[in-house]
Amino acid sequence: MKIIVVSKRHGSTRSFTLGGWTRALLSACMVGIPVGAATLAVTHFANNDANDVLTPDATQAWTESLALQQQQVEEAQYFTEKKLAAITLRVAELQARLVRLDALGERLTSMAKLDNGEFDFSRVPALGGPEQNIDGANYAAPEFKLVLEQLGEQIDDRRQQLDTLEALMAKRKLQNDVFLAGRPIKKGWMSSRYGRRSDPFNGRIAWHAGVDFAGKEGSDIVAVAAGVVTWSGERYGYGEMVEVNHGNGFKTRYAHCKENLVNVGDVVKKGQIVALMGSSGRSTGPHVHFEVYKNGRTVDPATYIHRASR
Repeated sequence: MKIIVVSKRHGSTRSFTLGGWTRALLSACMVGIPVGAATLAVTHFANNDANDVLTPDATQAWTESLALQQQQVEEAQYFTEKKLAAITLRVAELQARLVRLDALGERLTSMAKLDNGEFDFSRVPALGGPEQNIDGANYAAPEFKLVLEQLGEQIDDRRQQLDTLEALMAKRKLQNDVFLAGRPIKKGWMSSRYGRRSDPFNGRIAWHAGVDFAGKEGSDIVAVAAGVVTWSGERYGYGEMVEVNHGNGFKTRYAHCKENLVNVGDVVKKGQIVALMGSSGRSTGPHVHFEVYKNGRTVDPATYIHRASR
């Protein structure tokens, strides 16, 4: 390697020839000086940054930042626990509503006389069907709180519908109960009809305001409709008698009883036993004299005896 040196003042030149070791040493110096300078610069700035970070102000800032983050975590945890408690309470409320709906459903099933097992509210509804995958990219899970609110609204809606249905069924049942239909006895036969007949004691033509059902003494006499007992005791010509007011201008009488089983003011159901068959009063043997009054006047009981129950 040859080096040529040019003199600026005199314009002369001089040349030097370098050997292998000299060239290697010169190359190392040319590369090492910049690298060393860069290393010293980096070390200097790193030391300065470290000194800046470790200053009291920086330490205080880091401490305050960590404390703030800790406070934020605690607040987030507190609100999460509050929301979880609220959701738990909401779920418990919905479960209670469902229990009441189940009880109401079972009562309606009983009132409607549905077959056993057709609507079993004590069991989980049967479900099924082939599985079909949902595109996960187009599906977004609904918000849990929104789902609970929608479920609550659906439960309220179903409860209102069932309450309305129960009221309608109860009204219909009440109408059926006060609907006069059927015979006032469980066993026996009709021995005398309504209207003109020969009096069994003197043979003269007389008006018979009811129908007679003969049977075995002590057999059951039942109410043909629901109502309130307005008379229970002895009455001239009737012997021991029970009178029931059914409302809407209707009342019935059951006479010549051996024993009355209800008292004035009692509420009786359709088909309930109100007395036992006897022969008290003006009677020739065990029977029940059955009368039907409509708006204060007797009518032929046969109209109500032979019509079908609702």
